[in-house]
Amino acid sequence: MYKRVLLKLSGEALSSPGNPFDPKVLRNLAAELKECAALGIEIAIVVGGGNFIRGKMAEQIGIERVQADYMGMLATVINALAVQSALEQEGVPTRVQTAVEMQKVAEPFIVRRALRHLEKGRIVIFGAGTGNPYFSTDTTAALRASEIRADVILMAKNGVDGVYNDDPRTNPNATKYDRLTYMDLIQQGLTVMDTTATSMCMDNDIDLVVFNMNERGNILKAVRGEIAGTVISKE
Repeated sequence: MYKRVLLKLSGEALSSPGNPFDPKVLRNLAAELKECAALGIEIAIVVGGGNFIRGKMAEQIGIERVQADYMGMLATVINALAVQSALEQEGVPTRVQTAVEMQKVAEPFIVRRALRHLEKGRIVIFGAGTGNPYFSTDTTAALRASEIRADVILMAKNGVDGVYNDDPRTNPNATKYDRLTYMDLIQQGLTVMDTTATSMCMDNDIDLVVFNMNERGNILKAVRGEIAGTVISKE
């Protein structure tokens, strides 16, 4: 069982068709994270903002890249607050820390404070990405996991139970990988996370577990090392 984990959630995983948030998804997520926290596991979360806006999406409608990325950062803060609210309704103590300071909304990201919260059993949710444009929330997850010395990054996918050599939703013959190295991702062009994030995880020797979050109990299984997803490591 991992002791300290960083859970990477996509914004789309929190949504339902036509709605940026699915109340059932938020309730199930909070209930499952409560079970993990009750086992003494220290949990940090990085959430994306794709249920509201993506940088490339904004560029397509004529918004300049840097502004588009800042809009995406604000979207991740909205999602972080939604996850925090769901967790607190389950009685789980949480803190939101943001890379862009917004004192009336959340704490600024300070690594020593984040570590202290984790040690006290609070779930820490990191919002606003790295605080810089041109960096994805994948890179944020790799960076924050390195800073808090997480044992593993749990990458929760929406309806996909691991890494495949092709999209299993369109190709029924796609082959699933049980184990990969970070060099495999780079050499085979597997788009699990961007190259910056991949290199950071490899350099800091942080394992990555890719799994399907849509099945109840999978987060707990991933924390216990029991999930039938894909494990990616340095060697």
